[in-house]
Amino acid sequence: FVVAVIIILVTSMGSSSMIEEEQYIWHFLTTTLFWILFRKTIQILPLGDRDSLNKGHSSSRYRQVLALLVILISGRIIRAWHQGGVNWTQLPDISKWLEQGGSRWIKAIKVLSGILITSLSLFAFSTSRLNRCFILVVQLFFLLSGCLVLQHAIKYQDNNFLASGGGATFIAQIIYAVLGIATCFVAVASPWMFPIYIHVNSSSNGQSPASQIAKNQMVHLLGGLKESSYLTGWAYMLSWSLLQLLLQQPINSMPILLLLLQTSASVIYFLNDGVARKTCVEVAALYFIGMAGHFGLGNTNTLATIDVAGAFIGISSHSALLSGILMFCITYASPMLVLLSLVMYISIKDESHSRSNKTTNIGLLLKAVLAIPLLVPLCINSVLLIAYTIVLLQMRNHLFIWSVFSPKYLYVCATTVCVYIGVCIVAATEVYIYLVCSFRSRRLLSEPL
Repeated sequence: FVVAVIIILVTSMGSSSMIEEEQYIWHFLTTTLFWILFRKTIQILPLGDRDSLNKGHSSSRYRQVLALLVILISGRIIRAWHQGGVNWTQLPDISKWLEQGGSRWIKAIKVLSGILITSLSLFAFSTSRLNRCFILVVQLFFLLSGCLVLQHAIKYQDNNFLASGGGATFIAQIIYAVLGIATCFVAVASPWMFPIYIHVNSSSNGQSPASQIAKNQMVHLLGGLKESSYLTGWAYMLSWSLLQLLLQQPINSMPILLLLLQTSASVIYFLNDGVARKTCVEVAALYFIGMAGHFGLGNTNTLATIDVAGAFIGISSHSALLSGILMFCITYASPMLVLLSLVMYISIKDESHSRSNKTTNIGLLLKAVLAIPLLVPLCINSVLLIAYTIVLLQMRNHLFIWSVFSPKYLYVCATTVCVYIGVCIVAATEVYIYLVCSFRSRRLLSEPL
């Protein structure tokens, strides 16, 4: 089905109407994929008393059903938030109803979204098994960030004069600094917080002490990778969501929360679900969520829907570079969120465990962990980029070449940049975690017993 999705997308690129209403294609295909997964999960649910002894397996299945329901319901709400697209802007949707109801409803929803995202950050970090003092510091960082975002929304959202003043700019700059420091602190410090113990089991049959130590080292490397990747992945996702609450239009605050829930629920669903499913299918499903959410935030394939106003939040003097970066962050909020979630996705997959039993080569293990999560987004995007380049050359004399096909090509190129940035962040994070854990293990081995 994933291959069919790519074929349908490539085929639709030759029609100007399909390009203008691409959001319907992404929503339909993404929803269909998760309905297929929902049906397969329902089919293997334990029924009757014959499975009463396997209560743990049963509860895991029901959690997966709940996660799929969260994904499907969140996706449908996001799709209904901005219903119009290009040719059907007159159709009613949730955002239009809220705007008609007044700014107080929009502010209330933004405040609620900020509270829920901040609460989710505190809960997510509390589930980590790293040093408790370290976790407490991280929670304080994100609690401070959430409070600052809420203060900015409550104080400046309804007053355009104050929103363009020095006070709003100063608070926005503080939010940028706190989120940046918190994210970098988690990414850099988390691999150093995982305890590593190297021991030799004297009762091991047929294994030399050197092989036991090497295998034990790989086990602890995997443990450090999982814990650090889990915490860093949450930090990336939550800091990005809080940043989007600041930058996005207030009407998009609830879709940002729903996208975070949808992405988190997808990772939870893929957590040891016991189904023989290829990793490439799971990563592709996450990628599809990101692209469907991109249009769910009100983006289209026309340049008119780019949010220019948000690109000047927190900028005290004119800077085309900084404004362009913020504009890029606003436009590609959803795809980048999904790409950053791959750090947490890597932490919950078990392919590395099977590889660790066969090899003690850290390089091979690192390739096994990173290969598919990084290659799948690159391959999907490369296929779409090459296909649309060919379509654009064929349509160079078309009547709508400047109004439809050329803007779409700019979006495809920008999506390519987004994918490359996200993949580089994921790769750099995982390589750094592996290097730190490997360094700590080797240093511990070199110490006298």
